[in-house]
Amino acid sequence: MRADRLISILLLLQNHEKMTTKALAEELEVTERTIHRDMEALSSAGIPVLAERGKHGGWRLVDQYRTKLTGLKDNELKTLFLSPSFQLLSDLGFTKDWKEARQKLLASLPNSLQTQADDMWNRVHIDTDTWRQSSQELSALSTLQQAIWKERTIKMGYEKANKETSERIVEPLGLVAKGRTWYLIAASNGELRNFRVSRIKSPEMTDEVFARPQDFKLAEYWNQSKQTFVQNLPVFEVEVEVSPAIIPRLTFTGRFAQVLHTGAPNDEDGSIPVQLSFDTKEEAAAFVLGFGDKIKIKQPVSLIDTVTKMAESALSLYK
Repeated sequence: MRADRLISILLLLQNHEKMTTKALAEELEVTERTIHRDMEALSSAGIPVLAERGKHGGWRLVDQYRTKLTGLKDNELKTLFLSPSFQLLSDLGFTKDWKEARQKLLASLPNSLQTQADDMWNRVHIDTDTWRQSSQELSALSTLQQAIWKERTIKMGYEKANKETSERIVEPLGLVAKGRTWYLIAASNGELRNFRVSRIKSPEMTDEVFARPQDFKLAEYWNQSKQTFVQNLPVFEVEVEVSPAIIPRLTFTGRFAQVLHTGAPNDEDGSIPVQLSFDTKEEAAAFVLGFGDKIKIKQPVSLIDTVTKMAESALSLYK
């Protein structure tokens, strides 16, 4: 509804001080022409909105105007009281602060809404931890957080996948949790890089202050970085025929193999043609061998030779 959108624009301008027509249109999923019409409506209603032109222009509220709109819809209220990841809060050292903030927010609500908000915690719980306790070393998080907020460079050692450690000085911009794995997003030698926090050794916050890029958006950068990473992953595709009995297990083991296509059962023996994707030939060979005589490789032929040699080596070991 238009009234909801006008209120959203007003709150966005209060929280961001200034936003371009394009940014508002993308945030509210409407056209830029619609935003211009909405701004005319706000101005006609007596809301002091001002358009500034130029490279750094945009829409803003005049004289730090603040609305007293405080009403919350049911779904908005539920999002505020949705249980966060206690594991990630604990990693950041925010568990106690979150609980205190939650109680203050709950106390500020009318009595008629307190029960509804409190009940939200008993209906949805978010657990980002793995079934087994994570053994990642996260002692660097505290120092990284301080440097991010103070915009100070960090001197640190970084352990590569081959266990070699190199010394680096980086400009920390933000932290991202992917599942339970933390990443530091930082500028290094003029380029944005992702550093796994568990591999950061002995970080030290320096006295050097850096200028944080004004156009840097952490969520946007991470989503683009993630897409680029996935697109560049190696791919090794395999065509097999499998026993119907293991079809559920193929789907369950998606961490190791991706099921691209499943065909109709063969009339002769009931086997099912399946197309699988792996990162490497070695992973494909180990995966297929683990199912014994329940999987038969059709393509590529080179994988048949690899699996045969692995099976012969295993037989030789146990003779």
